[in-house]
Order: sequence, then structure tokens, then C-alpha cells
Amino acid sequence: MSQQSQQHNSHNNNSHSSQSEHQHNSPHSRDENAQNSQHWADQTADAVIERTKDQSTITCASGITPSGVVHIGNFREIITTELIVRALRRKIKSQKTNKQVRFIYSWDDYDVFRKVPKNMPKQEELKQFLRKPIVDVPDPFGTEESYARHFEVAIENMLPKMGIAPEFIYQSKKYRACTYAEGMRIALEKKDKIKQILDDFRAEELTTDFMPIRIFCEKCNLDTVETIEYKGEYTIYYKCANTDCNHEDTFDFRKKGIAKLQWRVDWPMRWAHERVDFEPGGKDHSSAGGSFDTGKEIVKEIYGWHAPHYIMYDFIRIKGGSGKISSSSGDVITVDDALNVYEPQMIRWLFATNRVGSEFAISFDGDVIKLYEDFDRCERIYYDTEKAKSDKDTIQQKRVYELSSIDEENIPMAIPQQFGFRHITTILQVNAMDEEKTYQFFVKENDKLTPLAQQRIRTRIACAANWLRDFAPEEYRFLVQESTNEKVPAAIVPAVNNLIALLENGDDADAIGTATYQFCIDNKIEPKAFFESCYKIIINKTKGPKLIQFILAIGKEKVIKILQSF
Repeated sequence: MSQQSQQHNSHNNNSHSSQSEHQHNSPHSRDENAQNSQHWADQTADAVIERTKDQSTITCASGITPSGVVHIGNFREIITTELIVRALRRKIKSQKTNKQVRFIYSWDDYDVFRKVPKNMPKQEELKQFLRKPIVDVPDPFGTEESYARHFEVAIENMLPKMGIAPEFIYQSKKYRACTYAEGMRIALEKKDKIKQILDDFRAEELTTDFMPIRIFCEKCNLDTVETIEYKGEYTIYYKCANTDCNHEDTFDFRKKGIAKLQWRVDWPMRWAHERVDFEPGGKDHSSAGGSFDTGKEIVKEIYGWHAPHYIMYDFIRIKGGSGKISSSSGDVITVDDALNVYEPQMIRWLFATNRVGSEFAISFDGDVIKLYEDFDRCERIYYDTEKAKSDKDTIQQKRVYELSSIDEENIPMAIPQQFGFRHITTILQVNAMDEEKTYQFFVKENDKLTPLAQQRIRTRIACAANWLRDFAPEEYRFLVQESTNEKVPAAIVPAVNNLIALLENGDDADAIGTATYQFCIDNKIEPKAFFESCYKIIINKTKGPKLIQFILAIGKEKVIKILQSF
């Protein structure tokens, strides 16, 4: 961060505001942006609209098993679906039709608890509940009614911050209420056809006793049932293989909700049950012969419905990490973790600005500053206060900004005041990480802060403080010294004294900077060596923020005192 390398666009270093309003930000203009957009969400929405033109409702689905912390990689499925839902609603609204878009999110909390994640407390206690339904495992944190509910609540409380509001479906409730009895009956009656479909995608065929369902024993509540016999209609006989149990029973699965379909049958059954028109999936479900391939055949051949329009999303990595994020390993970053460093709108922007089928990393290192600068640039392009590199890029940036907004229907007509993230990190450290003092600095620097600007600067200050404390590389951290023992080379001393004199007689950063540089040139003093000496005196580093602006932010009286102490 040398003096020469810190010549940033003023938008990125200081607050920026505009009270002018731009008509392109009207709802009508947003309709046009969506129609002209080549963004993957809009292209997908066009395809979904085309295949559902005779329907009154479009259903988009997403879901996950709450087997551990729902991390930011899992969040890609939620926001991918929501971006499509948002694009669909925008296009339908512009077409002035009464078609509805339904966004359902399934908690697969009737799945088996197979493994205790490494980051869970009470490991030994949790191991006692392995092979039971996740919904019946106690919450090791002691705050919710179950293990599953603990992780569900975390996401349900987070999503409104991100402008996401799905309809939640709890599969444990659905199965235990026997809602899927008819779908299970069909699967059992056509189990041989299901086996044939699955075998077509397998290197080794399933055993002849294959059953499309699993049963949680009514007595021990474990999925240790190995003997299952379908007796026709809605009747099943089973025997538990748990040697401490050995329970057996014949029951009507319209009345006892202890059975559930196996995943590769469960997924397509729910497509048919909910009439799902769109659903994304990760690479693990999208590989050749994966659950989507088999699901396509099962939903058509067994349930007489069609697979939803489908797109694959790639994995998310943490910058500097290795491998995909894993809940079971305990190596996770949640959306709430990311919200400590990124504004909600920026997290949406990270997903909207990257192609859905491409892997990308969530950065917590020095890239955070560049990402904030890129987001602010996107915002300026949206409001026509900065030009994009091409007309195509203008359309793309504007559409990404709309999709990133927490509330697309209420995007401000005038550009919000901008506060550069890098500049905030400087002011924070000048004020010894005092967030309130930093906020008051920006209040004093800006004549009028709108309520939106006040909220925004407070959020950015908090994010910058968290980043500096927990993630920022050493090169971005500094501490202003009270005095110094730095030995300044004799050749540099005249330039330092000249800087002191300039500071004592003026406050214009550009004028002082120009005069300082010219003094060095006129006196054959290497500017780089001069700047390094100043940074060493002030913060005991050879690099730092743009020098004169930095000095004025600290307070020139204080810096003069430090400069005079060498």
C-alpha cells in the first residue's frame, strides 16, 4: 500500500452522494432490465415460463437435510432458487398476468441421523441417537426442541435479512401425518420398475429384496429394519434387526407415519406431489447416473409427472481453504459468519455476479476490499454515475444490482451515499477501532446523512471492524504511534521538515501532496524513500494509506507532534 499505489477513485476512498433521480430506476425500467438481461437467472426464468405457459402457478423448490450447520455452500441452493423466483415474478409482473410463483423450501428432517459432525458439543450423547430420525435427536445446545430444529431456526431467522421468504415444508411432519401414503403405495406397487430404473444407472444391480422405503421401528425408533414385506394396498409387515429390540408389526401406512421413501424415490415423488417446475441441484446430484438422472425417469415412469427444469450449481470455497465446505467435518462458514464482514446486499451480489455453474470463493482476506470496491462500482453503474466498459456490461451490471437488492420493489430512486470500505478501515484504526467515533467522523464529514446512509455507514463500520480484528492481513493493519525512535536518513530530514511546515499552514490534501512531491524532486530526494520514512515514523510500517489524506484523518496536530519526535 505505497503512496503511489494508493491513488484510488475518490468513490472508493470517500463518501459519495447524489440527490438526482434517474428514471431508469423506476419499476418500468426494472421490467425492461429483466427483459433485456442475459443474466442466467433471467434466461432460466424464460425457460420455466415457456414450459409452464398453461399453468396458473409456477412452483420452485429447494431443500436440505439439517444434519449439521447449514453453511454458505448450502446457501447457494437457497439463493439460486430465490434468484429464479425473483426473475420469474419480475417477468410475470411485466406481462401483467395473474400467474403465481410459489417458492417452497423443504427441511428433510425425517432423514436418518448418520454422523455426528466434529463441531458439535456433547459428542458422546449425540452418538446415542445415531440411526434415529434427525427430528428426534435432542438439541446439544439446549435452545430448541430438537437437533434439526436448532439448525432450521438459524436459517429461518437469517433469510429475512437476505430478502428471502420461502414457504417452509417440514418433511417429518408430512411423513408422520401420512401425507405421502399414496405416493408410497405407488412406489411399492411399482418397486420392480423402480429397481430396473436404478439398476440401469448402476455398475452393480440392487439386491432382489430391494424396497423403495425405509422404516423407523415403532419400538426403538431406529432405521434398523431389514425385513420389509409389502402386503398390498397400504399394508406393510416389518421386523427390526436391532438385537435389543426385534420388534415386528404389520401396519397401515395411512395411519402410522413410521415409513419414508428412500431418497432417490422420495425426491421425484415430491416433484409430482408438489408439482415442482424448477429446482436446482449441486454437482453431487447432477453427475451422470446421479439422483437427478434417476429421478427424471422415476417421476415420469412411476408418477406420471415430469422432472422440473433443472440447473446445476457449483461448490463454494473459502479463500485459502481446500475442498468443498462440509457440515460433517465441522469446517464451515455460515451466512451469519459472512454477514460479519459483508453487507447483506453484498452477499446476494456475490452469488448474483457469478455464474451459477461456476465455482467461486468467498474471500475473507485482502480481496474483501476489492469486492467492496467492485460492488460500489456496480451500484454507480446502476445509477448512471459511472460508465461500464460496454453497453452489454451496463445491462448486466444493472440487472445484477437489482437481483442483489434486498427489496427489489423498493430500490431507492437516487444513488445512496457511498462510503469506501478501505477508507473506513483507515478511519477505524485512526480511532483505535472505536466504531462510534468512526461513525461521528463520517457524520462530521457529510453535511446530511439520510437515514439510509446512517444505517449503511454503521453496517459498513461494523463489517470493517470485524474484518480488521478477525481476518485482515497484516499489511492492512496499523497503529498510530504517539512518538517514534525511528532514525530518519539525513537526506530525508529536509522533506519531513517541509511536510511539517506545509501541514502547519494548510489543509488542502491535494495541494500539500503536490508540494511535498515537488519538494522531493527539486531537492533530489527519492519520493519512495521519503514516504517510507513517514510511514515508519507514524505507524512503524513502510507502507500505509494515501499519506496526506491519512495524516488529515488522524489529525495534523497529532501527526506534526509525531513527526517532530524523531
